[in-house]
Amino acid sequence: MNPAPNFERFYSVFRDIVKMVYSSTSLEEVMELVVWKTTEMLNAKGAVMRLLNVETRELEISSAYGLGEKYLKKGVVSSHQVITDLCQRNKVIFIEDIRHDPRVKYPEDAWNEGIRFIMDFPLSIGTDVIGILRVYFSEARKISGEELNFIITVIEQCSCGLGKARLIEEQETKYYKLALQTDRLSALGRMAAGIAHEINNPLAGILLYSSNLAKRVPEGDPIKEGLDIIVHETIRCRKIIQELLGFSKEKEPRKEPTNINHIIEKALTILENEFRLNRIRVQKNLAENMPDILLDGNQMQQVFVNLLLNAVEAVQSNGAIHIRSLIDADAQYVIVEIEDDGPGVLESQLDRIFEPFFSTKPKGTGLGLSISYGIVRSHKGNIHVDSRPGHGARFQIEIPLIRTPDS
Repeated sequence: MNPAPNFERFYSVFRDIVKMVYSSTSLEEVMELVVWKTTEMLNAKGAVMRLLNVETRELEISSAYGLGEKYLKKGVVSSHQVITDLCQRNKVIFIEDIRHDPRVKYPEDAWNEGIRFIMDFPLSIGTDVIGILRVYFSEARKISGEELNFIITVIEQCSCGLGKARLIEEQETKYYKLALQTDRLSALGRMAAGIAHEINNPLAGILLYSSNLAKRVPEGDPIKEGLDIIVHETIRCRKIIQELLGFSKEKEPRKEPTNINHIIEKALTILENEFRLNRIRVQKNLAENMPDILLDGNQMQQVFVNLLLNAVEAVQSNGAIHIRSLIDADAQYVIVEIEDDGPGVLESQLDRIFEPFFSTKPKGTGLGLSISYGIVRSHKGNIHVDSRPGHGARFQIEIPLIRTPDS
């Protein structure tokens, strides 16, 4: 005979969970409270919360209460059958035949743990199932309609809490990554300035003497070939030093009323010969009636040239580059997108693509995108990259729509 539901305790648990949902920003705290309070509320043996890993499409143990370590060490539970059931029904599932139900992946271990009855509650936000709360009982029991409705209400609150906590943690992670990257950029800028100034003078001497010697050696002499290599590599080092010096200056933008479409047109004119030599098709779609906004035209031109050159190197020849501008009046941003149909960027490299000295190109310095990132951030803007291997890359620049008083 099942004990009568204790609704006073149910309401006490409900208050605890709601309080945690609206006060805690920790996903782990919310999950631990839910499995603990649900176990107590239902007089259960224990409970496990499994959240859906969107990459592996498996349900992974996120929090547990009341179960033995040996059983919990089973870890990931294959979710194909479970997720299918949850998505199709989106309601509570009762599992009575522990040893033969396909939704129990380790039936003998569950039986040896003393589990005789299981209830699965879907954790969903809107129509998306994000996981399950699985409650284990040492004996089969009946759940009244009122009791079940109350439990479902509690679970719905849990889902809201999980969604809120997960969103906060994702935003915190992005913030800390951005703060770390900013600190690294600042430290590397100071370091780069010192190194660049120390190296620049001896490098100029090497270039001067090697160039003079190369002019005096007749063509065909083996020494001539070696000197030409020295000159070529020294020039390449000088270019890197110049980029380091530009990277380290951290100049404040000199903002003036400027039409961003005009800057795009200038950048395209500068690279017109590159496009023609590489037989690259440039598709241009610039917003009409683009207002003048406050920005540093020279710095933003540098950003567009850097991104366009990267796109040229990505598509190499017979490819296409699409550049567009638009106004997001709701978000108060002017947006510029530069997209190519090259090989794209590996997902593992996307998080590092704006790091100094990180490059996907064999001879790249890894400073072009870092400098562009710094310029855009100095304009209080954002720069994003979206790419998949084999499907090209798309860079999106957002600059605040700060108009001049007369516009």
